[in-house]
Amino acid sequence: MNTVAVPHKIACLDLKGQHQQIKKEVFEAFEKVYDTTAFSGGPFVEEFEKKFAAFCHTKYAVGVNNGTSALYLAMLALGIGKGDEVIVPANTFIATAWAVSYTGATPVFVDCTDDTWQIDAAKIEEKINANTKAVVGVHLYGQPFDIESVAAICHKHGLYLVEDAAQAQGAQYKGIPVGCFGEMACFSFYPGKNLGACGEAGGITTSKDVYYKHLLSLRNHGSEVRYYHDEIGFNMRMSGLEGAALTVKLKYLRGWNNRRKEIARRYQNEIDNIQITVQAQPEWAASVYHLFVITTDDRDRLSKYLNENNIYPGLHYPVPCHLQKAYSHLKYQEGDCPNAEYLASHCLSLPMYAELTDKEVEHVIDVLNRY
Repeated sequence: MNTVAVPHKIACLDLKGQHQQIKKEVFEAFEKVYDTTAFSGGPFVEEFEKKFAAFCHTKYAVGVNNGTSALYLAMLALGIGKGDEVIVPANTFIATAWAVSYTGATPVFVDCTDDTWQIDAAKIEEKINANTKAVVGVHLYGQPFDIESVAAICHKHGLYLVEDAAQAQGAQYKGIPVGCFGEMACFSFYPGKNLGACGEAGGITTSKDVYYKHLLSLRNHGSEVRYYHDEIGFNMRMSGLEGAALTVKLKYLRGWNNRRKEIARRYQNEIDNIQITVQAQPEWAASVYHLFVITTDDRDRLSKYLNENNIYPGLHYPVPCHLQKAYSHLKYQEGDCPNAEYLASHCLSLPMYAELTDKEVEHVIDVLNRY
């Protein structure tokens, strides 16, 4: 393997460039929040909710404190609880499964496909039984899952469909933004996301009044009128500062996503090494490339080689959900979800953020082609 030195480190993710571009505008928005003391919920969150709902082609958006809470409240709004089962992908961030477990229900893990790495619709029906209430599809790495195939199964069996769109703000399925296909869709605005807050934040989109009203109550102590509590609720409001920051950032999201797409196209077209496999891109899926994940036979060897060339890839995720210690009581074994297991032990995430320069992208490509 040849190595090529570069003068600086290329990280998997670097948020500094983005925040320097918009620092003045964000700080001015923060001053407005400070001057009106609208720190918890309030007009700045409501403004973001309105604009994000329009962005997702839904009637409503509900801002909450993080993406995990968004998933949990969606499960509660659907009435999911003890004795119920919810089908989730084995290949996802663990929060998708947490949301089911928090309600007392049981997550049932389904393998991913061997090429798109999204939930395998062909393997869902064998997991359905009388206790199954919903399917959570994940737009993983910013790429939509096969929504129509999964939705058809849900319709056939009378199941709810929930979109986990935590990594997919702005992605499209057959030209339509994700977030408007299921009963609800759940978003994370963790700082590293394509649309990231300056702290923790999340959101839920829906076009159904019954869910919207229930979510507003659940996030605010089970209360529609102050000090009157109709159900057990939670303190899961979005802060005014995060709402203000997200409103500023939403204006730039399409441009940032377009730059990610440019970088991804270069990776897809110019990485020419048979030892490296990239995620398959169906023609109906317009990814926003929250992550650009590859697989290779010897991940540790490739990672070491990249580090030697000042490239520092990420790792998402080294243990699939069904084999996590927290879910050992469910008795899953190695081999139950072979595609997810292969991905977990062979994947790396290449540098991917809008502020990568052409020279940095070229360096990543050149180094990988020399491997």
